[in-house]
Amino acid sequence: MSDQTNSNPIPAVVEDKTMTVVTYALFLGAFVSGGATAIIGVIIAYAHRSSATPRALSHYTFLIRTFWIGCAVMLVAGAMFFWGAILSIILIGIPILMLAKLTLALSSIWYGLRCVVGLVKALQDEAYPTPQNYIL
Repeated sequence: MSDQTNSNPIPAVVEDKTMTVVTYALFLGAFVSGGATAIIGVIIAYAHRSSATPRALSHYTFLIRTFWIGCAVMLVAGAMFFWGAILSIILIGIPILMLAKLTLALSSIWYGLRCVVGLVKALQDEAYPTPQNYIL
C-alpha cells in the first residue's frame, strides 16, 4: 500500500473585502439616513475587527475612528447650535450659529472624503496606509 499524501494544499487566507466595502457603503449611506446606517456600520466594524486580516483591520480601525471623531464634532456643532440659538436673542449668537453651520459643512466634507478614499483603497485590495490619522 502506498502512502497517499494530501495533494490539496492548505488554502491561503482569502481576504474578504466584501464586508469592508459594505461597511463603507453603510457609512456613506449615513448622508441619506441621518446617521442610522453609520451606527450599523460601526457595529459591523467592531464585530469583524477581531477576526480581520491586517488589510481589513486597517480599514475597520479607520472606520471606527471616522465614526467616533465624526460623533464628537457633531456634538460640538450641536452645542454651538444650542447656545447660538439662545444667544441670538441678544444678537451675539448669530456668529455662533454661522460657526456651527460652517463646522457641520466642513465635517460633512471631511466625513465624505474619508469614506470615499477608504472605499477606493478597499476596492483596490489595499490596506489603508494611515488609519490613525485625523485628516485622511
